[in-house]
Amino acid sequence: MSVRDLIIMGCSSQQPTRFRNHGAYLLRWNDEAFLFDPGEGTQRQFIFANVAPPCVNRIFISHFHGDHCLGLGSFLMRLNLDKVTHEIHVYYPASGKKYFDRLRYGTIYYEQIKVVEHPISHEGIVEDEGKFKIEARFLDHGVDNIGWRITESDTRKFDREKLDAYGIKGPMVSELQSKQSIVVNGQTITLDQVSSIRQGDSVAVVIDTKKCKAAVDLAKNATLFLCESTYLETERDLAEDHYHLTAKQAGEIAKEANAKKLILTHFSARYPSVKPFEDEARLVFPNSYSAEDLKVFPFPKNP
Repeated sequence: MSVRDLIIMGCSSQQPTRFRNHGAYLLRWNDEAFLFDPGEGTQRQFIFANVAPPCVNRIFISHFHGDHCLGLGSFLMRLNLDKVTHEIHVYYPASGKKYFDRLRYGTIYYEQIKVVEHPISHEGIVEDEGKFKIEARFLDHGVDNIGWRITESDTRKFDREKLDAYGIKGPMVSELQSKQSIVVNGQTITLDQVSSIRQGDSVAVVIDTKKCKAAVDLAKNATLFLCESTYLETERDLAEDHYHLTAKQAGEIAKEANAKKLILTHFSARYPSVKPFEDEARLVFPNSYSAEDLKVFPFPKNP
């Protein structure tokens, strides 16, 4: 069975704590592995999570504040050390190209990996290779900052009982799929009579922003919604001043977007416990959970 989970490699904001590393989030989805915002220490967090770094084939940088990108250079060097042969696609705001180059070439090493850059300057679909579609939206953080939505392609699901009832089996199934209909015992059976379309799941990632329409759009009907909640409502003024969200606001976005599950992250170091974030968000959106370093959130395939 293919792996489908979100691993929290770190959930702190600008300042790490004894128990919370700089943020980093690994989304493992079938044969793809998406790494979001690798902060300082991400390479080491993979060791604690018992995950091999070479699984990663796509890296996303929301913006170039240090806690969201300082681990990028060392992580690329780790992949280089491991001599990965697959391409490493990296997506980031185009306006931050100079920072990307500084991180990538900040030290001496002989680069052997193939890094494919995707500098993003416009919103919308930035990748669609058939299996997954990647969408980018600019958020409200005072600097160019991108939120992401990953959506898998729709698939057709056959109803075994209906296939058996019509006597369709073996190579006949492939023929039906390619021709859209098949004649069995003098009766024409269409593809839609014995199957249905399963809509692909979506995962939205919104890190560092004020409450904005783009965040809601990205989270619309998402299976999993990873969202920053740097502050609690008691520090709402700080959230506004620093272009961040409170846990309550994250819950409001999830509710408005009709997301299925909310994961809160990017907690300020001023808070010793992350449980109050979960409690606050659940008053608005009950299916809310606080991230913790190395915690794994599975998301089973929708039936």
